[in-house]
Amino acid sequence: MTWSEMQPLLEQACWDTLYMVGWSTLIAVLGGLPLGILLVLTDRGGLLQNIVANKLIGQVVNVARSMPFIILMVALMGFTRSITGTTIGREAAIVPLAIGAIPFFARLVETAVREVDGGLVEAVQSMGGNTWTVVRRVLVPESLPSLISSTTTTIVALIGYSAMAGTVGAGGLGDIAIRYGYQRFETELMWITVAILAVVISVIQFAGDYAARSLHSRGGNSGPAPRLRLLKSKGASSGSASASTDVGKVA
Repeated sequence: MTWSEMQPLLEQACWDTLYMVGWSTLIAVLGGLPLGILLVLTDRGGLLQNIVANKLIGQVVNVARSMPFIILMVALMGFTRSITGTTIGREAAIVPLAIGAIPFFARLVETAVREVDGGLVEAVQSMGGNTWTVVRRVLVPESLPSLISSTTTTIVALIGYSAMAGTVGAGGLGDIAIRYGYQRFETELMWITVAILAVVISVIQFAGDYAARSLHSRGGNSGPAPRLRLLKSKGASSGSASASTDVGKVA
């Protein structure tokens, strides 16, 4: 197969892969972010402590994460058909990709949010902040570098999943590698596909690492959480000053 024959196939396959990964990443973030935060809030000592709910959600996430993606695609065929009207093509592949990525991303979110300094949470609560305020002003902003790294990891995993989805007619680079590289013995095309996947993953990983490092070097974010630290330190200073004044009066 000549390059003029391979080029249109590769261009369409790249767009199909980006389309599948882009939409499934968006759905995974929208579904996994609140799920991961909920796992933290409902855990023992959390703001919404509910051990039964936490164990139930955690078990569902663990079961979904433990299922191999190829089996998940087969198990969800009926559900996929009810949503998209078909079980093949890039639109149909988005359904199992997103459902498989949501619990994966949720666990990464849980780990990132647990790293947030508990003193900041206490500072917001002492100023009258409710649970939503803590989540919006502290947990998400302070864990943002780690959340970006988690999103990058999820995107890389989804690229691998999308290549696997190509084995059942989802399209994309995985489909090209299987249909032409393996079934038609076009070894050159298969290795070009592998090279494209490696380049795409490297670019995404570099961009994600750069964004996470940039945020981390600025202290996580430039918003409310640093101001909370300042308020907390001011509160401690004023408290110490008041105590010193009271001691002076007593003396």
